[in-house]
Amino acid sequence: MNTTDTQTRSVRARANRIKGFRCRYLIAVIEEPDDIRNVGSVIRNVNVLGVEKAYVVSRRSLLPPEWRDMRERRKLGNVSASAIKWSFVKTFPTTEACLEHLERNGFVSIVTSPYTKGRQNAVLHEHDYTQYKKLAVWFGNEATGISAQALDRSVLCVNIPMYGIVESLNLGTSSGIILYEITKQRRAFQVIPRRKRNRRPPQRALTGD
Repeated sequence: MNTTDTQTRSVRARANRIKGFRCRYLIAVIEEPDDIRNVGSVIRNVNVLGVEKAYVVSRRSLLPPEWRDMRERRKLGNVSASAIKWSFVKTFPTTEACLEHLERNGFVSIVTSPYTKGRQNAVLHEHDYTQYKKLAVWFGNEATGISAQALDRSVLCVNIPMYGIVESLNLGTSSGIILYEITKQRRAFQVIPRRKRNRRPPQRALTGD
């Protein structure tokens, strides 16, 4: 067995070990990204933080339609630190197509956006993300943000509290912060009920009444 085969087996073994820590029914959606490097950064965050899937909406065909072809793109592999090889990524040509797919499969969408008048808004760490069984988290375009269509079909706008003179973060950083909080909550929620189910109820002593 050569070195490459040994390394591949080792990585696959690790992938199997961490599979149980992945957040089920959680999808990160990148809407109309401008830069392949930002896509790679989000996919890296998706993999590192245990998000189940990533969807990319792009009319520009920024990515190949098939995941297998994505894995062969050297630039995408480099900017994602090879995470593309170990993450499920699906592409959609339009926001409508992605929303229809999500809603058909029972997913609720939330968008990452500053405070939006007339919408339900929440500061990132103050909201409970375990109340949604199937959740899609949308990240908008680097320049224009989230689309009106995605905003209208979402149940919540989430914002990151910022306290500096410059109140903006790039897509890679903001997605990492948001997905960290959401995966932290949902992973704990997945593990705790499982532990409770495995506990046997205390046995009561029989009395001679």
